[in-house]
Amino acid sequence: MGADEKPVIMFGGKGGVGKTTCAAATALGYAGLQVNTLVISTDPTPSLADIFEVRGTEKPIRISDNLHLAELGIDEVKDLWHQRFGREVYEVFSSMVSIEYDEFVDFITSILPGLQEEFMVDYIRDLVDEARYEKIIWDTAPLGQTMHLLNMPGMMLEHLKPAPRIYSRLKLGGISRRPILKILEEWSVLSQLDIRFLCDKVEYKLVTIPEALAVAQINGIIAEFSRHGFGFSEVIVNNVIMSPDSEFLKSKSDQQQAYIERIQRLCAGRKIRKLPLFQYEIMGIDRLREIAARLFAKTGADL
Repeated sequence: MGADEKPVIMFGGKGGVGKTTCAAATALGYAGLQVNTLVISTDPTPSLADIFEVRGTEKPIRISDNLHLAELGIDEVKDLWHQRFGREVYEVFSSMVSIEYDEFVDFITSILPGLQEEFMVDYIRDLVDEARYEKIIWDTAPLGQTMHLLNMPGMMLEHLKPAPRIYSRLKLGGISRRPILKILEEWSVLSQLDIRFLCDKVEYKLVTIPEALAVAQINGIIAEFSRHGFGFSEVIVNNVIMSPDSEFLKSKSDQQQAYIERIQRLCAGRKIRKLPLFQYEIMGIDRLREIAARLFAKTGADL
């Protein structure tokens, strides 16, 4: 791994375009280069283990000497989020709204998914700081909500500071007995650390497909990331018909080519790579290796 490479690669894009497949294949590719790699999913309904066709009670699951797999589903999120800073966030909210802790955790993990994503960012930052892995491949949902919510503690802090009388009952947290504004300040510092981590340590790759709805969302995804100082290093166009051998496939290929040309215009200046539409599902290590070979190829796969 080059000295200038970032330790984390995050795959973004709309649902159903192949982010998880690309993440799994990329992790397998790095492991094949003898890079100690973790592939981690922070999707509420993860499918990494299914794609690798592995099962195990160990966490993370060992795929090979250089590759481990971790999935953080809802149950893991609740547990880890509670351990990290769930109680303190609860102190802030429970000062304004009467709610029990268990109910609050359910609320956070279902109604406000951005807060659990903030925890995910912090959790992955800790993994990088521990240096247990040389490369972390991150399969996640788009981070738009997360970026806004990473700024939430700072926004709340600014809102609360000018109105101490109105919020006098927020003086102390019910659990730690520390001032609520102090908790907010610490939460704000943590969020800023996470934002800096996302800027400095994470490389972003956008996965899309040559279809109308997917292409229509590219501008919004790029704009959302750009607002927070992030840019995609590579765009992967998945499910491309490479060699049409029937009138139907020829017609579909022509449609795809129009969308591919639009992707090239929207993503000008970025590396664009295409992956073929396979006639079989990409499941298991052997088929993932086919994808990895194309993702790591130096020539022949770029648009």
